[in-house]
Amino acid sequence: MLSRRLLRIKVVKALYAHLQSGADNMLASEKSLMASVDKAYDLYFQMLALPPELARYATERIDINRRKKLPTYEDLNPNTKFIDNSVIRVLANSDSVNDRLTARKLGWSRQSDLIRTLYNQLAESDWYKEYMARDERSFADDRALLERFYTEMQDNEALDTELDEMSIQWNGDLSYILAMVLRTLNNLRPSHLELKVLPEFKSEDDREFVRTLFEKSLINFDENRRFIERFTRNWDVERIVFMDHLIIGTAMTELITFPSIPVKVTLDEYIEISKYYSTPGSSTFINGVLDKMVEALTAEGRIQKSGRGLIE
Repeated sequence: MLSRRLLRIKVVKALYAHLQSGADNMLASEKSLMASVDKAYDLYFQMLALPPELARYATERIDINRRKKLPTYEDLNPNTKFIDNSVIRVLANSDSVNDRLTARKLGWSRQSDLIRTLYNQLAESDWYKEYMARDERSFADDRALLERFYTEMQDNEALDTELDEMSIQWNGDLSYILAMVLRTLNNLRPSHLELKVLPEFKSEDDREFVRTLFEKSLINFDENRRFIERFTRNWDVERIVFMDHLIIGTAMTELITFPSIPVKVTLDEYIEISKYYSTPGSSTFINGVLDKMVEALTAEGRIQKSGRGLIE
């Protein structure tokens, strides 16, 4: 399922787009927000489909080499360990994956250059060579290869560039989606004939969390901003970047609106988000402002937590 961190980022981005564009239709912006969340879930299936596409490319290369006029022994007796990988077979034959790919028009058929690049990178890696050279094979070995592959994809320039061109909505999503993919592989067992894909949301609460956080942050944006300014008097308001205000305001909405989310969780989440989506010094600034705000909101009785989120 999509992580709460990613859902928060989607909300912040949607708020930024709505406010900076001067849009006046909240429902239209909310619809775009939910579409971007669905698109992130699409990336999950897109990445699950990547190893089978590499295996298809490897199979084509084997067939081409076999048809050479003067094939070598290796051409006629290729190492098929990768294309016979049992985990790749489960991914390739998964109805859940293939149905989503078809319904949402996903896949890698138009990215032949990327597939060639990724396969060549894979084939040249020491860990792939070590896997292919092993006499024995096991389900654990097959899964470990894909886990290493997806881990390497966390920082692959060719993949990042292609994904940005395929959908601007995927920008910044990959690391969160790869964590989902790795969790999916970890849940896979040798006896499984069908891949157990993760749901888009952990529960309907997460879907409602996205909508409510967006709506209340937007409706209360001006009020929240006036409240925030009480704690930024020693700062030049004109020099405080808009994104900082937006992140603090969204955090404030979450602190007030969701009694089951611990204060510390909210603070940690938005401070981390600021490290990637605002200025280099924003996280320190936001941390200081939020600490003061929590104290004031608590004193005013506007933060009321229950269960594990109870303020001690």
